[in-house]
Amino acid sequence: MIDRSGPVPPYLQLAAIIRGRVQRGELRPGERLPSILSLSGEYGMSQVTVKKALRVLRDEGLIEGVAGYGTFVAAR
Repeated sequence: MIDRSGPVPPYLQLAAIIRGRVQRGELRPGERLPSILSLSGEYGMSQVTVKKALRVLRDEGLIEGVAGYGTFVAAR
């Protein structure tokens, strides 16, 4: 799924994957996203890279972090 040799950085590719899941309704508002550790293992990338992807989505308003609870799909 992640093309490491392509022109798009892996963190932007992961952000696009998660964004697509939200737009298709696979991840619904209020639903908790998998943990950073889980996403890191699933996509074979560092936790720092996963955090960068989630920061992009947070800046877009698609997700929100709740301290001590995790990251959730934001209400639309």
